[in-house]
Amino acid sequence: MIASPELRAVRAEARRRRRLVLALLSTMVLGVIGLSLCVGHSFVPPGAVIAALTGAADGGEAFTIRVLRAPRAVLACLAGMCFGMGGAAFQTLLRNPLASPDIIGISAGASAAAVWCIVVLGLSGMAVSVAAVTAGLGVAALIYVLAWRGGTAGTRLILVGIGISAMLQSFIAYVLTQAPSWSLLEALRWMTGSLNAAQIDQAMPLAVALAVFGGVLFALRRDLETMRMGDDTAAGLGVAIDRVRAIVICAATALVAFATAAAGPVAFVAFLSGPIAARLAYRGGSILVPAALTGAALVLLADFAGQVLLPTRYPVGIVTGMLGAPYLVLLIVRDNRRGTSL
Repeated sequence: MIASPELRAVRAEARRRRRLVLALLSTMVLGVIGLSLCVGHSFVPPGAVIAALTGAADGGEAFTIRVLRAPRAVLACLAGMCFGMGGAAFQTLLRNPLASPDIIGISAGASAAAVWCIVVLGLSGMAVSVAAVTAGLGVAALIYVLAWRGGTAGTRLILVGIGISAMLQSFIAYVLTQAPSWSLLEALRWMTGSLNAAQIDQAMPLAVALAVFGGVLFALRRDLETMRMGDDTAAGLGVAIDRVRAIVICAATALVAFATAAAGPVAFVAFLSGPIAARLAYRGGSILVPAALTGAALVLLADFAGQVLLPTRYPVGIVTGMLGAPYLVLLIVRDNRRGTSL
């Protein structure tokens, strides 16, 4: 079937806009990384930053860049990309803006395991990260099984996830009330979502997770977009609905779990990235890559604001929470006025 000139023009315009959006988002991410490396408690000139990163300089400025600022910026970028792509995959798959790991219990599962390990078992470091990733995957599997009734409807999965999330939040609150003072502060810091004390070793598992699970989602992007039209239509077009849904849920959950294990449950990044990317990019194509870049920009900007722009230093999760909570309220109010349901 030969497309009409008008249709070809529309497609060409969509591709141009998409390339422009990707270029602008990439430039923003790189720009904020550069700004984060230069500006902090003290200003480091760009030339000194480059010298420190290439190993051509030593001393106090090189220590500040290589040990303090660069790992923080890299971790923020990778965590934001994982949150953004994972959240957008859930929202696309379930055709609902509330289908975010923040809302449906996956982040709560990782957080519950981490808090239990810190407070009750006295663990830290890699052990907490492994527990968080395992719990995130386990909670996703539990939600999927409980929502299964000859298939998995999006609304049913969201409602089951919200119920699981409420129970996990109650469990977290109980554990924190029993926590001794020396582990309570560490657990609260982790729960808030923080990039303090970031190390470059924390970024390596995130990079691998993004390459593997992000690659899986990218490979399935066409099937995922087809499923936006509904299961029946997608099945008629040759999409293996149950197989694609299971793979997407596993891959997206892994991305979010790894990001949560590295940076804590940074609030609302997975929730906000998809809708923002959808508004910027052409809606006829996959938003996974724009959402990943949007997530990276959100975490980097929120961390920079929390560390430099605000009068008091705040963890990145507090800043993203201040951005995401009003958006959630606006989303609900908007849909209620339209007479539609989330």
